[in-house]
Amino acid sequence: MSSKEVKTALKSARDAIRNKEYKEALKHCKTVLKQEKNNYNAWVFIGVAAAELEQPDQAQSAYKKAAELEPDQLLAWQGLANLYEKYNHINAKDDLPGVYQKLLDLYESVDKQKWCDVCKKLVDLYYQEKKHLEVARTWHKLIKTRQEQGAENEELHQLWRKLTQFLAESTEDQNNETQQLLFTAFENALGLSDKIPSEDHQVLYRHFIQSLSKFPHESARLKKACEGMINIYPTVQYPLEVLCLHLIESGNLTDEGQQYCCRLVEMDSKSGPGLIGLGIKALQDKKYEDAVRNLTEGLKESPVCTSGWYHLAEAQVKMHRPKEAVLSCSQALKIIDNLGASGNSLYQRNLCLRLKAEALIKLSDYDSSEEAIRTLDQISDADNIPGLLVLKSLAYRNKGSFDEAAKIMEDLLSSYPDLAEVHALEALIHFTRKDYLQAEKCFQRALEKDTEVAEYHYQLGLTYWFMGEETRKDKTKALTHFLKAARLDTYMGKVFCYLGHYYRDVMGDKNRARGCYRKAFELDDTDAESGAAAVDLSVELEDMEMALAILTTVTQKASAGTAKWAWLRRGLYYLKAGQHSQAVADLQAALRADPKDFNCWESLGEAYLSRGGYTTALKSFTKASELNPESTYSVFKVAAIQQILGKYKEAVAQYQMIIKKTEDYVPALKGLGECHLMMAKAALVDYLDGKAVDYIEKALEDFTCALQHRADVSCLWKLAGDACTCLYAVSPSKVNVHVLGVLLGQKEGKQVLKKNELLHLGGRCYGRALKLMSTSNTWCDLGINYYRQAQHLAETGSNMNDFKELLEKSLHCLKKAVRLDSSNHLYWNALGVVACYSGIGNYALAQHCFIKSIQSEQINAVAWTNLGVLYLTNENIEQAHEAFKMAQSLDPSYLMCWIGQALIAEAVGSYDTMDLFRHTTELNMHTEGALGYAYWVCTTLQDKSNRETELYQYNILQMNAIPAAQVILNKYVERIQNYAPAFTMLGYLNEHLQLKKEAANAYQRAILLLQTAEDQDTYNVAIRNYGRLLCSIGEYDKAIQAFKSTPLEELEDIIGFALALFMKGLYKESSKAYERALSIVESEQDKAHILTALAITEYKQGKMDVAKTLLFKCSILKEPTTESLQALCALGLAMQDATLSKAALNELLKHIKHKDSNYQRCLLTSAIYALQGHSVAVQKQVSKAVHSNPGDPALWSLLSRVVAQYVQRNAKGGVVAGNVAHILDLNHGKKALLYTAVNQLAMGSSSAEDEKNIALKTIQKAALLSP
Repeated sequence: MSSKEVKTALKSARDAIRNKEYKEALKHCKTVLKQEKNNYNAWVFIGVAAAELEQPDQAQSAYKKAAELEPDQLLAWQGLANLYEKYNHINAKDDLPGVYQKLLDLYESVDKQKWCDVCKKLVDLYYQEKKHLEVARTWHKLIKTRQEQGAENEELHQLWRKLTQFLAESTEDQNNETQQLLFTAFENALGLSDKIPSEDHQVLYRHFIQSLSKFPHESARLKKACEGMINIYPTVQYPLEVLCLHLIESGNLTDEGQQYCCRLVEMDSKSGPGLIGLGIKALQDKKYEDAVRNLTEGLKESPVCTSGWYHLAEAQVKMHRPKEAVLSCSQALKIIDNLGASGNSLYQRNLCLRLKAEALIKLSDYDSSEEAIRTLDQISDADNIPGLLVLKSLAYRNKGSFDEAAKIMEDLLSSYPDLAEVHALEALIHFTRKDYLQAEKCFQRALEKDTEVAEYHYQLGLTYWFMGEETRKDKTKALTHFLKAARLDTYMGKVFCYLGHYYRDVMGDKNRARGCYRKAFELDDTDAESGAAAVDLSVELEDMEMALAILTTVTQKASAGTAKWAWLRRGLYYLKAGQHSQAVADLQAALRADPKDFNCWESLGEAYLSRGGYTTALKSFTKASELNPESTYSVFKVAAIQQILGKYKEAVAQYQMIIKKTEDYVPALKGLGECHLMMAKAALVDYLDGKAVDYIEKALEDFTCALQHRADVSCLWKLAGDACTCLYAVSPSKVNVHVLGVLLGQKEGKQVLKKNELLHLGGRCYGRALKLMSTSNTWCDLGINYYRQAQHLAETGSNMNDFKELLEKSLHCLKKAVRLDSSNHLYWNALGVVACYSGIGNYALAQHCFIKSIQSEQINAVAWTNLGVLYLTNENIEQAHEAFKMAQSLDPSYLMCWIGQALIAEAVGSYDTMDLFRHTTELNMHTEGALGYAYWVCTTLQDKSNRETELYQYNILQMNAIPAAQVILNKYVERIQNYAPAFTMLGYLNEHLQLKKEAANAYQRAILLLQTAEDQDTYNVAIRNYGRLLCSIGEYDKAIQAFKSTPLEELEDIIGFALALFMKGLYKESSKAYERALSIVESEQDKAHILTALAITEYKQGKMDVAKTLLFKCSILKEPTTESLQALCALGLAMQDATLSKAALNELLKHIKHKDSNYQRCLLTSAIYALQGHSVAVQKQVSKAVHSNPGDPALWSLLSRVVAQYVQRNAKGGVVAGNVAHILDLNHGKKALLYTAVNQLAMGSSSAEDEKNIALKTIQKAALLSP
């Protein structure tokens, strides 16, 4: 093909491309290439067409071929660039930079604008691939080219700024050239800014400084940049903050840097870098408190400032706050570790580790020492630095590893003999071993090397302090060195503590000592010893305000379970001040800190006790006694609280435990006596007089033992008087009290005192108490004692001259009590009681006293009741009623006013009398109320006509009156043993309760009291009652003798005598007695009863016909008795006269009205059937009765019996009947069990062996119940 044809083909190809006929174009190009393989344009056109036909590989090959053929031609390179930009070809990233570079070379001299465009594309490519150096270099060329082209400053500014944006994002990964290019870009961008100052310019400056701050070696440039920005923007904090932080972290905080910090703080008082800078300056100036304050505040705002944390720790160590210093060092180390390792950070890390180790060693506990050793091991080359080896040795010493500590010390001495700290270390090891002389020499050597170390002076002073009494007191020894240490280090709290010890224990100067302790505590608020000493001395100096201020400061800061000493002391302060709730709260807080401190438990117990919390106080003192069993006080308080709570038995046991250990412990003896006295009073309330006497005997023994040790204590004499007077109400026959001779003025032995002697002794005891201390209540007690003595004389009918004298003395004493304390209502009341006593009878004075008592205490039921009694005595019923009513309204539970109302009701004949007396017994036991109620119960029981009335049903049955009256009457006769009617009523009530022996005893006691009485009729009645009861308990001989001692003129006496003779078996004599009774009998009913009894007596003598005749006589009376008809029926059965029995039974059935007679009627009917030989009828009769009365156990028992006796084939039913009887009533059940066993035997002949044993078990049970 000719060259012309080639040109034509190329032209056709170009036109095809222009017309987007790319395949056609390819054909033309291939035609050309067949002729000219190296045709540049053909290869370019193939590249264009292939690219458009989306055949990138073919296009790439074509372009590359063309570029190889003509490397200086643009078309192929442009096509290749466009291809790579269009397709993310596999080789694009690798090849495109080279393509752009070639284009830059080709455009450089041809087309500057296109060169710039390609340059920007190349930079973007380098930026994507993070080739920062290439970015910087290429962009620099671009800027240079634009400068040569005469570009405007604004464009150049934007280009430089764009470069800063490219490079500022990843400064950490850049090399030095890139960094320098970045900083140049920032400087040029800042220089070319057209608006200065402006927001945009300020932001650019901030970014420049931010970038510079990441490179420690650019400190000069950073400083220049910051100062430049400060000059342009004097009110902006940022450059100042960066500059200050840079100076702080680099450790070059010069005076100029300080000025920057001050300026920063002026602009913002909370500026972190500014405050940190001020803190470091304060630290340099040894103003440690300011340093700590500023650094702490600054680090809140700038928490990642390593130097700030380090300097804070340094200041804290200087101020002897090691715990805080450890935390600050840990924070600094954490920041260093996060920032990563570099030369500077390694140096900072070692500094922080060393300081942390120092702080941990100052803490001196085992765990801190262990951590200190671990910390020192982290410091590089620590084993070659003597200061660090000294610290390690100290750590080993603190944890008790003396051998390791000594080894390090010896190595240091041989290697560094001139180091002061090595000699100080040696001294400390000697001090720990208590080798004080060697320690002294070593400390002196250390001080020769360095005299300005406070710690050495303190330790030497401490050595002298522990060396002995002589060096402790020698002012040139301990004191001198303590003072030097305090001068050199004003923050060393422990030295001020020992200065306090010196002034307190050696000099005795409490004020000065307190000042030192306060200073020590202000410096170290964890120093409990100094704080406690400062508070204790303030209390001794009576400066409670100061003491409370210290304690409140500590407790406000204290966390739970800490500062026990402060909580305890403040609790005790509040306890003393009477602020009990606050005291409880503080003492509880003290116990949270140390739950095993028995002193705290005792104090808490006192606090609870003071506010009336007896149960909680008891628990506290119990806990204290458990923690310290040797503490007598704790046990005593436990006993005392149990005594208050009325737990007298438990209290007695505790008091006795104390006395066993300490015989002369008077408070325990007093408490024991009081318990016995209170137990006696409780026994008296329950009318257990014998018990009361025993307790009083014990109480007097306790008080006497106490008086042997402390006869000068008034209250012991008063209590002894109380014990003697306490038994005034007890029957004289029961009062035989053994009293130690010491109390009676004898040296040894015991003496038995009667009631009058005991009361007299009580008066003497009160007298002794008054000699020691004249008090109104003791005068009152003495007056009451004299009154009780007078009462006793009146009751026993003894010397009446003494009676008058005692009453006069009583009045005198009570008047004295009233004069001493006229506002006490009890004294007025007592005076009123004595004034209206029969021996004096001054009713006007009594009335005045009772009214004065009421005026002194308006809620005064006692005085109103006494006033009512006074009116009642003078028969002023209405006024008495009003007074009693007033007392009832004031105190409805007060017994005496109810007794008064009952007596008024009785006097006026009111239906409410019995109810009122019963109510008094329900409230409490009192002799007057008991007697009144018993009388009304007996009176109601004697009236047999009222049995069916509602009043009887309620008063006697529903209110369980008989047992209630019997119980209280028993108590009455326990105390008042000389009143015969009470014994008669008791006998009567016992009789009703089937307590026959007890009834007989009561009647006998009544007889003994009535023997000397003039009223013979009453005596005869008592004998009659006694004889009747003797007869019923089987004492027939005694009964006969009793009846014989009467005139035997009264019907009751004669028939009682006749019955006794009958029961004894003396039937003839009994018949004669009954015949004698018939001669004087008046009523038909009584006559019928006597005839029946006489018939039974004749029957007993075998006189059947005479008996029958007598019973027929009964039956023809106008009012034949059921008893006589029953007897006649029974006689017919005995004589086997069915006709007689049946006739008598028919007559009997006409007269039986009571349901109670069911059993007798059924028994007689079934007996008649049995006599007639009708066995089945017997069972049917009883079954019919059971069916009608299923709740009657007697009928069930009878059914079981008749089944076993007459119809054994129904034995199974008999067993059931017997079991029912046993369940319904145990008394009937005893016999029923026997019938059940017989029935079981009857039904068990063909049963298995184990069933046969059931009958045996039933009989065994019956034998057990009725042995």
